[in-house]
Parts: sequence; structure tokens; C-alpha cells
Amino acid sequence: MASSSPVAVLLIASFTIYILLGASSSYAAITCNDVVKDLKPCINYLKSGSGLPPADCCAGASNLASSATSTADKQTACNCLKNTAKSINIKVELAKSLPGNCGISLPYPISPSVDCTKIT
Repeated sequence: MASSSPVAVLLIASFTIYILLGASSSYAAITCNDVVKDLKPCINYLKSGSGLPPADCCAGASNLASSATSTADKQTACNCLKNTAKSINIKVELAKSLPGNCGISLPYPISPSVDCTKIT
């Protein structure tokens, strides 16, 4: 049960962030809940892992990369990842290397300090 606690906190924080950001005038097809669902298998790795990410984590990251295609989608995903990264205290170096280690490309780093307004 203890391992599900960070997931619950992540989901609650992400949902709250989505509600706060969802009121914007842009129309993103992707939601923060989608982002969290895709990257849920990465949480333990990003918090305390080492080496290469698990295959299910890379599958989720790949799904996110292919789902977030519009500027609004990319900014929504970026903001969700940024705020979630702050709330669960991930290893920033693992998060930054995740796309490359999974063989995918994201137009933004997974980082608590990225400026998502500059993502196009």
C-alpha cells in the first residue's frame, strides 16, 4: 500500500493543476490525467531509479510523445509534467534523460523549471 501513496498524491496534484490550467483559452485535446496515466509507470524510476527506464515507462512516454502534437497539447503536457515533477521530488537528471533513454523525442524537458509558454 505504501507504494500507491505517491501515485495518489501525483494524481490529486495533477488533477488540481489540470483544473487550474484547464480554464485557459487554448483547446488541448490531451489532459493532465492523460499525461499522468501515460507516465505512471515511470514514477518509481524517476524518484529512485537508476540505469535505463523500465519498458512500460518508455511505452507510456512514447504514447505521450505521439499524443501531444498541437502547441496546446504540448504546453498542457509540459505544465503537467513540470508541476508534477515539483510535487513528487523526482531525480531531475533521470527525468531529463528519460526521452533519450526511451528513444523518443519530446519538445520540452521533464523538469520543474522549464518555461512551458515557450513550447510550440
